[in-house]
Amino acid sequence: MKFIDEVKITVSSGHGGPGAVSFRREAMTPRGGPDGGDGGKGGDLILRASRHVNSLIDIRNNKKYPAQNGQPGSGANCSGMNGEDMVIVVPEGTLVRNMDGDVLVDMTGIHEYVLFKGGRGGKGNAFFKNSVNQAPEFAQPGEPGQQLEVKLELKLIADVGIIGFPNAGKSTLISRISAAKPKIADYPFTTLTPNLGVVKAADFKSFVVADIPGLVKGAHQGVGLGIQFLKHIERTRFFIHLIDASGLSGRDPISDFEDINNELKMYDQNSKEKEGFFSLSDRKQFVVLNKIDTLAPDELERLKIAFKKRTGVDPLAVSAVTGKNIKELVFELTHKIFQEDDV
Repeated sequence: MKFIDEVKITVSSGHGGPGAVSFRREAMTPRGGPDGGDGGKGGDLILRASRHVNSLIDIRNNKKYPAQNGQPGSGANCSGMNGEDMVIVVPEGTLVRNMDGDVLVDMTGIHEYVLFKGGRGGKGNAFFKNSVNQAPEFAQPGEPGQQLEVKLELKLIADVGIIGFPNAGKSTLISRISAAKPKIADYPFTTLTPNLGVVKAADFKSFVVADIPGLVKGAHQGVGLGIQFLKHIERTRFFIHLIDASGLSGRDPISDFEDINNELKMYDQNSKEKEGFFSLSDRKQFVVLNKIDTLAPDELERLKIAFKKRTGVDPLAVSAVTGKNIKELVFELTHKIFQEDDV
């Protein structure tokens, strides 16, 4: 399924139905009078978050989402039917912005949100009858609904985001630690779809991991589709910073670490004024050297020493292919995530 994370649509609540102007006229029935009923209420425009939806592709298929108008009132004091609500189902963590970029609602931790109320139905002439005016010949029009063009922006909800250069082994790692089954290949640039996996930890606890593609040097400027996906890691609580330790890519592992962190800083610099922004460069990182099965023990030891000397970070070394030290990584993640929850 194609991953769609931004759509522009026009949403509107329903207009209220007009009240009726009617008079009771029945043969053999004296003392007729006003009997115009009220108009029905317009439908609401409702957003509903669902964890079973992970893309905006279905919403993109339509450009307009109008709620139903209320029906007009009629004689015999019959009120018009209320208009049906328009319910738009979105993934959890969807931001709704107006065209100026202002956040109208963040669907994080919200199951249902009424974006626009439908217009009230107008009162029929029966409502206005009183001792002074026994036969009012007017009724209220329905109240208009509201309409707005909005942008829906999906931000993935995950506890842990896996970041790193293409071919660092992110897809392989997420398939190893969770039940996710991403397509795994030696992509020269980057996979184009984030993958989510649920990691089952001890004591029936679990947490969500997101493999975030698109992060290469220059990503904050849009290189490699990076800026399209960087926003998805704003909600993650921790990062696994995965680094290709093999050297087979022709890149230096330590430079890779520094380049990615520079991209996070530059993204923060460019995005800090946006409403709803969360800093990326200050996020807790688990630095992981991957593909250690390609290195001799002494080569790995020299790399770890050089890494700590240059960056001050003591990385964990794993092999996502063979599973070496994967249990230790999951244990560390579980401990940090649920230790923070208990604070």
